[in-house]
Amino acid sequence: MLENYPFVILGIGIAIVIGMIIFLKINAFLALITAAMAVSLLGPESAEGINRIKRVAIAFGDSVSGIGIVIALAAIIGKCMMDSGAADRIVRTFLNALGEKNASFALMGSGFVLAVPVFFDTVFYLLIPLARSLYRSTQRNYLLYIMAIAAGGAITHTLVPPTPGPLAMADYLGVDLGKMIFVGVLVALPAAFVGILYAKFANHLMDIPMRDVAEHKDPDPLEEHKLPSLIVSLLPIVLPVLMITSNTLVNSLVDAQIGPQKILTSIGPYTSIIGDANFALLVATAISLIILLRQRGMTLLQLSATVEQALMSGGVIILITAGGGAFGKMLTVAKIGPAIQEMFSKDSDGTGMTFLFLGFGIAALLKVAQGSSTVAMITTSAMLSAMLTTTNLDLNPLGFDPVYLATAIGAGSLIGSWMNDSGFWIFCKMSGLTEAEALKSWTPLLFVMGCTSMATTILLSIIWPMT
Repeated sequence: MLENYPFVILGIGIAIVIGMIIFLKINAFLALITAAMAVSLLGPESAEGINRIKRVAIAFGDSVSGIGIVIALAAIIGKCMMDSGAADRIVRTFLNALGEKNASFALMGSGFVLAVPVFFDTVFYLLIPLARSLYRSTQRNYLLYIMAIAAGGAITHTLVPPTPGPLAMADYLGVDLGKMIFVGVLVALPAAFVGILYAKFANHLMDIPMRDVAEHKDPDPLEEHKLPSLIVSLLPIVLPVLMITSNTLVNSLVDAQIGPQKILTSIGPYTSIIGDANFALLVATAISLIILLRQRGMTLLQLSATVEQALMSGGVIILITAGGGAFGKMLTVAKIGPAIQEMFSKDSDGTGMTFLFLGFGIAALLKVAQGSSTVAMITTSAMLSAMLTTTNLDLNPLGFDPVYLATAIGAGSLIGSWMNDSGFWIFCKMSGLTEAEALKSWTPLLFVMGCTSMATTILLSIIWPMT
């Protein structure tokens, strides 16, 4: 076995995934599961005595438990919004209010705001029908629209609490939560706009049309007077966001000891239920089905067939996304993370700028190795927190507020998204892109935004250190 050579295992895993998908044209699910099993066989034994193959299945199941219901329900919502004309109504409102040239900024802004309280995956599921409907209206710029959603959603997911990664970084580095939110937004805004600029460049470079997903075609668009109202059309998107946000808000107020604690504590158990993403999207699914039934005058049998079509699409995405999660988990089991950490001395001194680049670099390496931005952020911030407490420099060795160290780590966690990242597969499969197209669009988009975030962090730490 190669359990003592984690970087060799990493190289073998990468070679299997890329070789099977790109060169042998094998389905991504089979490639990811094969790579996960190979990495598990080469890695160390489980401390719990679980055999090397079974732990792949367990990791796959864990990934499904986290995203399975949400993806299935979101696939139904997206299909219903397209078929009922709800997505068309929202898109036509965008175009009338902002004009076609600014539609990408509207999508980016929506993703930017929604991804603060809601996971990126859920935001992308909710907004992708709008991008598809926009393309149906304009017959161009499909890649620009989906990259605009990705740019807005991905950047706040990695920089602005209360998403888990930024929340954990604030805790480890002793950063005030309000300050983390404020500075996170300051750093995220320029990156999001640069992301839009890159999306425009990529859209000009690659002429990618919208493709049918799950072997079905979108229905003909309804006439203007037959479309649902804007308020009704927005319900499947806005309502679950409000439900999820209510739980986040109550938990944040309780943790910060702000407001009437007795009332907040008493309603907490209820908001935890209605704010669960699975339940929130189930409610949104029911609403979207009712809208479709009313707008298209379908029979219950026809409605059932529509749901089955959506679930077939969602099932493929669940398999591939969970396969990517299992692969990433096996890379973690192979101790790739600790091996990267050992490349750096925990007792070394350095200037504040050194810590910024160290945090950025370690987070990027961890992202490439195991695929999860959240894991990369949590691991790197915990590691650098330990380094800061052992340094021989002054009480604050950075020379600026540690919030900038957190944003540097968040910036690094965007770098290197590829086939072991569930976000890669969600972007790829929900958009109807090929793996090669996703590698040419999604991966460099996140790289550009990560580097922009790092540059903004450095600039802010110099001109506004907050010490």
